[in-house]
Amino acid sequence: MTPRLLPLLSCVVVFAGGCSRQPSQEAANRTSGTLRIAVASNFAGPAARLARAFEAQHPGATVELSAGASGKLYAQIVNGAPFDILLSADVDRPQKLETEGHAVRGSRAHYAQGRLALVGSAMTTGVDGPSVLEKGDFEHLSIANPETAPYGVAAQQVLTKLGLWETLEARLVRGENITQAYQFVTSGGAELGFVALALVLADESPRWEVPPALHEPIQQDAVLLTRAEHPLADDFMAFLGSAAAKTLIRASGYGAE
Repeated sequence: MTPRLLPLLSCVVVFAGGCSRQPSQEAANRTSGTLRIAVASNFAGPAARLARAFEAQHPGATVELSAGASGKLYAQIVNGAPFDILLSADVDRPQKLETEGHAVRGSRAHYAQGRLALVGSAMTTGVDGPSVLEKGDFEHLSIANPETAPYGVAAQQVLTKLGLWETLEARLVRGENITQAYQFVTSGGAELGFVALALVLADESPRWEVPPALHEPIQQDAVLLTRAEHPLADDFMAFLGSAAAKTLIRASGYGAE
């Protein structure tokens, strides 16, 4: 029996059409049921806005989002989770799902490129991130777990390139995903944290926006899963590549081709 998953995010918008004529059965079938999308936690906010925009274009459609670390979502999908689409924070998991037969071959698509930022109470205006890290005037530095989260891999690469990984490894607190890594900072559990730029884009607190050259690109791929049952799953994949979707993604702090 497929395990029941409780979505962390649910976007439901129903629009009433102004025409008095009843929709055809075919149209009703096109929007029946719930389109279930697994999304990397760093992209949960933009995904919710994309879901609302998609629902507006498809009256009657319902999009349900479940957010988590890409590695955790991958494991859930392999174990039969009833998702239609995965919006991963990397390229590796979607590629593995294709190879293993859990995703439709040829359906992978790049939808965003992530940015990393260093934030926290130890940051001060006008001081760059490497200086703060080298000074070491903090007890804890949060990152997402490199074993399950691509943003954690990027943070590890930054520290390694700066020659600080071995020095600071004992001070690291690892979040299950990038959202939890950010929560460590906001709760005071860590004075510094590497987080997704998108999470702090509207925050005016001091931050260091990590130069992309310090880590491998955080390319985020979407993939259509072989378990997909909703008739609008293909439509949502196409929507991700639309001009409207790219504009929203860029406004959320990501790169979008």
